[in-house]
Amino acid sequence: MPVDPAFSRRLLLGHGFGVALLLPAAAAARAEAARHAHARARPNTALPLVMLDPGHGGRDPGAIGISGTYEKHVALAAATELARRLAASNRYRVALTRQTDDFIPLDDRVSIAQQHGASLFMSIHADALADHAVRGASVYTLATNASDAQTAALAARENAADRYGGPEVSGVSPHVAGILASLVQHETRSGSARLQHNAVASLGHDLPLLENPARHAAFAVLKAADIPSVLVEMGFMSNKHDEAALRQAAHRATVAVALHRAIDQYFASNIALTHIAG
Repeated sequence: MPVDPAFSRRLLLGHGFGVALLLPAAAAARAEAARHAHARARPNTALPLVMLDPGHGGRDPGAIGISGTYEKHVALAAATELARRLAASNRYRVALTRQTDDFIPLDDRVSIAQQHGASLFMSIHADALADHAVRGASVYTLATNASDAQTAALAARENAADRYGGPEVSGVSPHVAGILASLVQHETRSGSARLQHNAVASLGHDLPLLENPARHAAFAVLKAADIPSVLVEMGFMSNKHDEAALRQAAHRATVAVALHRAIDQYFASNIALTHIAG
């Protein structure tokens, strides 16, 4: 049946008019969706900030494994994986002192954590020793005196990282030396000890541990007196088993899962302590 041209025009106009009516609603819906997406993208500043510190970087390779693996690379890979898991939990804000292969002086790593208002600082490493038989993870806190000779030597090596910075890197100031000597904040010491305990227990659930894995020494990177801090040695690049494992993404994921669990336990204990104090 032939269609009345006038009817066709009215149909098309009517359809166009309906679309015109729907456009503002569609635009409003898109705007609302964009607002929700932006809200999801904004960090919730009420969440605690976990600062992860991949050791070494740039012209400072850190320990070099027996097959040539650089500590700086496995430290960054492990820290990045841990950061991804922490962020995905939606329980924390997460930041890294470095996200690329850059050299950052030790003092600057501490300053970055303080400037961000970090609730927790975790420095991630993988050491090397002359004794290639030694292997296993360990966790360190700050103290004026080392728990043992091996840890004293480790702290000396880690603190020497600033030699790569050249003459522009200043020495330790009297103020910083005072912090290292006095550790004036009891709450920070207590928090660091709890985090260390949780990390050792969690790592030991899935990974081999160094003998007496909870140790302490005067690590410059842990000197923020107002932020609970630990240094995690994931293993020894000088041991063929540890180095081979740390080269594998699956093993680094296991480390990340263990440290994530330890961080969850740390903040859960904080909440419990707050309730008891209240």
